[in-house]
Amino acid sequence: MLARLTTRLMDSQGFWTKPLGNVAYRFLHWFFGAMPAIRDLLIGRWLGHPLHAVLTDAPIGILMLVIVFDVLSMPQAAAWALALGILTMLGAALAGFADYADTDGKARERATLHSTLMLVALVVFIVSLLLRLPVSAAAGASTGAVLLSLLGFLIVAGAAYVGGDIVYVLGNMVSRHAFRGAGTKWISLEPAEVGTDGSIPEGRPVKAKLGINQLVLVRQGTKILALNDACAHAGGSLAEGKLIDGTIACPLHDSRFRMDTGYVTRGPSVYDQPAYEVRAREGGGWEARRSGS
Repeated sequence: MLARLTTRLMDSQGFWTKPLGNVAYRFLHWFFGAMPAIRDLLIGRWLGHPLHAVLTDAPIGILMLVIVFDVLSMPQAAAWALALGILTMLGAALAGFADYADTDGKARERATLHSTLMLVALVVFIVSLLLRLPVSAAAGASTGAVLLSLLGFLIVAGAAYVGGDIVYVLGNMVSRHAFRGAGTKWISLEPAEVGTDGSIPEGRPVKAKLGINQLVLVRQGTKILALNDACAHAGGSLAEGKLIDGTIACPLHDSRFRMDTGYVTRGPSVYDQPAYEVRAREGGGWEARRSGS
């Protein structure tokens, strides 16, 4: 019951989150697209995990301490915790905006709501901090400053709920291969294109079917490289992408993966791509299985 109510409430904000999100997306996509190395640092490609999810724990925990210190009548500790909480919110926001730069559809609308609530909370916390200055152990924090900190934390909690919906319900920044088994058996491979002699075309992406999976194949002489066709970031078809210096670029957001290993070399994906072994089958045709099995 509560989940349905909150979903309807979030959906009802679409009249402003969609247009605002489209404007914000165009700017952030241009901004981070101009410096892919910084974007990859902020999204967590080097970590193999979205960095925003790691950073958000810090401000929530620290800002909870502000409430605890206020209750315990420790105004100096509360003020220092509040200042630190504001700084960690800024760090988490920067990583979040890097994720936002390649977020589409309903997830973008939710992300717009999430980030707006967080920015409102940030303003509330800054006002609370200003009301506490100068910090005095004798005078203590004003009632207004304490109430604003409490209000800010409630807004953060609501924004965190929306953030959870983006990940757990809409699957944003979740690997598209999270539930894909490793596989141990060689399975018949069905390339979408073959030459008159049954060979796979060389030097360009070719789509193929492997059981329930779709693969992208690239033949290099006698060697055939294969990855899962669905980009781990947002499910784009890699077979429709371009080959660039030994990598294949997703046509949706330009994530790049090494064709020989599946390793991600450029975001916004932070996950490697499942790689496959391919061999000729006795009697003709091809078969494949997950690498490393």
